[in-house]
Amino acid sequence: MKKPIFNKILSISLLALAFLALAGLSNCGDASANQQQNEAQSADERIPVRTAPVERRAMTLPVQASGILTSSAEQRLSFKIGGVIRKIYVKEGDLVRAGQLLAVLDKTEIDAQVAQAQQALAKAERDLARVEGLYRDSSATLELLQNATTARDVARETERIARFNQQYAEIRATRPGKIIKKLMNEGEITGPGTPVFVLFETGANDWVVKVSLSDRDWARLSLGANARVTLDAYPDAPFAGKVSDLAPAADPASGLYTVEIKVAPQAGKRFAPGLFAQVNIAPAASKTFAVVPIEAIVEGEGLSAYVFALQPDGESVRKVPVRVAFVEGRYAIIASGLEGVSEVVTVGAPYLNENKKVQKAND
Repeated sequence: MKKPIFNKILSISLLALAFLALAGLSNCGDASANQQQNEAQSADERIPVRTAPVERRAMTLPVQASGILTSSAEQRLSFKIGGVIRKIYVKEGDLVRAGQLLAVLDKTEIDAQVAQAQQALAKAERDLARVEGLYRDSSATLELLQNATTARDVARETERIARFNQQYAEIRATRPGKIIKKLMNEGEITGPGTPVFVLFETGANDWVVKVSLSDRDWARLSLGANARVTLDAYPDAPFAGKVSDLAPAADPASGLYTVEIKVAPQAGKRFAPGLFAQVNIAPAASKTFAVVPIEAIVEGEGLSAYVFALQPDGESVRKVPVRVAFVEGRYAIIASGLEGVSEVVTVGAPYLNENKKVQKAND
């Protein structure tokens, strides 16, 4: 009598177990599908990038500066003595030859000084002759003779100084060139050594660009180093130059060292004093730099910037601070920061941070 009830209970239990089994299988399928979907989404979140190897090149870091075109033979001509300028024989822009008379002082005062010195010398010679006669007659002492001799010698030197100053009461050109500046006019009073003219020698080998450099850049240069000179007046026509002079000491006012770069004019290009120039000098000593495509640089400010370096696992990146030495065409020359880095991100770098995963795109 109890069997039908037992069979009915057994049937219900079997149906429940079957239902649970089906539910378990369904849950397992859903979990597997979710895992696959998550993996697909994770793969989709990787940033596609392209990379470039970090090259190592031995090169010279150029010294860059700006300066003014002038002459290596520029002179400021002046009178040795002071006085009133009586006559000026040239004007600005005149070409002059060596030894040409340029200006003279009013010689009234200096001529009087010469005459006075000559008369004093004549008197000293007469006094010496008289004392010598007395000394021979034993009427004068040796001390009187010595004093008279000294007075004659002093008068002679005074007369020589007066004649020398009389000779330099005029200005003559010391070499051929052009008067580029007349600083005083006739009738003005000038002092000893006060410039009156600026003489500029205009030979083809006399043009130089003067620049001021720090001690670090000055120490890297040597005489004869090649330079590239660009004048604002001729921006599309660079000139070849060479370092011709290195100042042995710094300017006390600025603390910088003056360097002269000799530059030769080109056919059809006129030079004039005062032209502004940009100079790029190549030192002889070379140094090894890291070279990367310019596209790898991100967040640049001045010479400081960042690049993203690819990690060894090929799926992550590291943000590396670098210092840029200079830019040459499509490449950035890195002075420091890429030691031990072999590969950097180029395409896709602006979208990265260190938490992002990357995937190298196939070329």
